[in-house]
Amino acid sequence: MPREARFRKIPMQPIRLLLVDDHVLFREGVSRLLATEPDLEAVAQCGTAEEALAFVARTPIDIVLLDYDLDSETGTRFISDASARGFQGKILMVTAGMNGLQCSLAWRLGISGIAMKRTSPAKLLDAIRKVAAGGIWNDEVVISRVGNPGGAKATPLTPRERQVLRGVLEGQTNRDIAYNLGASLGSVKAALQQLFDKTGVRTRSQLVRIAIERSIETGVAPRTRSSQ
Repeated sequence: MPREARFRKIPMQPIRLLLVDDHVLFREGVSRLLATEPDLEAVAQCGTAEEALAFVARTPIDIVLLDYDLDSETGTRFISDASARGFQGKILMVTAGMNGLQCSLAWRLGISGIAMKRTSPAKLLDAIRKVAAGGIWNDEVVISRVGNPGGAKATPLTPRERQVLRGVLEGQTNRDIAYNLGASLGSVKAALQQLFDKTGVRTRSQLVRIAIERSIETGVAPRTRSSQ
């Protein structure tokens, strides 16, 4: 075998995506956006949960971009049914709006993130790649809702724990959080463990879900969006 062939770089397979939304224009717009990215591939589009379930049963998909409102049904039906049928891919909700309880239910069912339709194309691409790499994603509007107590008794958090929780909700790694806070990696890990202990969870995704569910105060004012 020639030396060049032995060391030829094997191209990576693109991330395979399924778009599930009842608005054709939105699906077409996202599909055109994905077509400009060599590492992303919009494999198909579906307008209902039933169509999407049938498709993932016969076609390998890495990430489903799932709307919450699907005409007369909600995206949570797809999440629960797909999981019950053995779907191994990830799910990123791309929605015009979800309240705290709806967000909590989606996280409980096993999604990897929530992105708002009003977000920029660049941020949506960031969200897709973050989820594909095994991370979690929450748009700023979702994070801000965690700071509004919903009546449930919240476990008091220290200022450092609130800062670390905010970083987790934003999908940052421990190193990112430490860098942004000017803190040591060890202190961030310790604060994260305290958050796990206080909320009774074991993983970051469970922490996100329980934070939204209990509306734990992050103590950080949400960034405002400039008007268009």
